[in-house]
Amino acid sequence: MQILTEILELKTEDRVQIVDITHNVDAAIAESGLRKGLVNIYSKHSTSAVFINENESGLLSDYLNLIGKLVPTGDNYQHDRIDNNADSHLRSFIIGNNETVPFENGSMNLGTWQSVFFLDMDGPRNRKITITIMGE
Repeated sequence: MQILTEILELKTEDRVQIVDITHNVDAAIAESGLRKGLVNIYSKHSTSAVFINENESGLLSDYLNLIGKLVPTGDNYQHDRIDNNADSHLRSFIIGNNETVPFENGSMNLGTWQSVFFLDMDGPRNRKITITIMGE
């Protein structure tokens, strides 16, 4: 078994932005030369998230609306006394910062409509996502 790591660098343009990184992850798997295993997509930023779901524009808009309702901006959070981004930290806590996906024949074994997304909730920023590929 081999373990390889690649860093995906992104630059977001909005405070809250969803970026489809499916192609980037599959490209990293293909470049690794590994044919079968697991890939972990991890964000070490505490105001971002990684998730899997369908890439449909209406649904992506619904995600953004939902997280805004679940964790509203400026809701008198204690952390906002420090840097005014508590909502971003709380949203990340709910969604999570990583996904692990099996891969075969050099690409992720996702469902028909599934994609991998990076969600920045405190942009715009330069972000780094760690892609760890474990396999043979």
